[in-house]
Amino acid sequence: MECSAIGFGRAVTRIAIVHDWLTTYSGAERVLEQLLVRYPEADLFTVCDFLPEDRRAFLRGKVPGTTFVQRLPRARTAYRSYLPLMPLAVEQLDLSGYDLIVSSSHAVAKGVLTGPDQLHISYVHSPIRYAWDLQHQYLRESGLDRGVKGALARYFLHRIRMWDARTANGVDCFLANSAFIARRIWKTYRREADVVYPPVDVDAFPLRADKEEYYLAASRLVPYKKMALVVEAFGQMPERRLKVIGDGPEAGRIRRLAARYPNIELLGYQPDSVLVQCMGAARAFVFAAEEDFGILPVEAQACGTPVIAFGRGGARETVRDLDEPRSTGTFFDAQSPESIAEAVARFERRSGDIRPADCRANAEAFSIRHFHEAFDAAVERAWAGHHERAGNALTTPRKATVGETRRS
Repeated sequence: MECSAIGFGRAVTRIAIVHDWLTTYSGAERVLEQLLVRYPEADLFTVCDFLPEDRRAFLRGKVPGTTFVQRLPRARTAYRSYLPLMPLAVEQLDLSGYDLIVSSSHAVAKGVLTGPDQLHISYVHSPIRYAWDLQHQYLRESGLDRGVKGALARYFLHRIRMWDARTANGVDCFLANSAFIARRIWKTYRREADVVYPPVDVDAFPLRADKEEYYLAASRLVPYKKMALVVEAFGQMPERRLKVIGDGPEAGRIRRLAARYPNIELLGYQPDSVLVQCMGAARAFVFAAEEDFGILPVEAQACGTPVIAFGRGGARETVRDLDEPRSTGTFFDAQSPESIAEAVARFERRSGDIRPADCRANAEAFSIRHFHEAFDAAVERAWAGHHERAGNALTTPRKATVGETRRS
């Protein structure tokens, strides 16, 4: 489905896409990229846009509409500090001229104001993690678990939870990026959500059957990725090599930790070409984070590389355990060096049960093509249901060519 050509009593369906903020190109932005492919004539809105010029290609030339947060002091580097103002900011976006609003939300985008004749579909990467079930972890890791600043942070997060729960009523259809997030949506909003897995560019990660004798871990080096645990685990296994790709706030700590172990090689930030090469050659990919979905384990499987992952979150939906048919990896039960080491030993005992071709086939179930098919089907169901509730006899919007739509 590209842009639609039938609206709610109007000649043209006018579409708005709302994204939380634009500061980097990561998992949420990959979804946004494909939404812009699907709806090339849609207008784009965001709380703030500080994307560097060399990262803007996926926007396909669009200049997003932004909010007053864009103009606040030091917003370019400290935009997250304005989180308490973002609910107010996103509500100032005037979307009254659009028939279909698609929000891509892990924070506030789902809170845009819409009317009864507008269809609002929210693709949720997660309810606001640091305001709901991960609040206590967030406060500890940010040093805000005590003192006056901590009390203020708890108060603002309390207010954001109230706003977040209320604005769930403005969403007509929730889509979740995994069954794990669908359960979180139910727990938070008491709303059902269809699962539409994010698009993974599996074609960029070619299958490689011959593997070398090292393990790979890759991610941004931030606390919740638990990269230090992986390093400590392999520190206990000096006979096994580990390569680590990534950079971030914890780089110094990881560097000091890895310096104790000659079997661990830190590669720092690497371009995609190096990541693909290392993934393809690795004996297995080790992933210790509890992710909402987790794109990296799918990319590893696309290379034919098994995954050793923490057994919670999205990884449970993207990796097949050793006891499952056509296994693609195994899990560890606790985020601890000992549990990771046990999983590595278990993998080595049964690594012959995992075939690179099965890893590749499993990854292809999360391809860009599958995302478009699932998203189209969800939109069509939501559109039909919206008209049925409105007593409107209009049909589901048909596909249209670029240029058949217009801006409001």
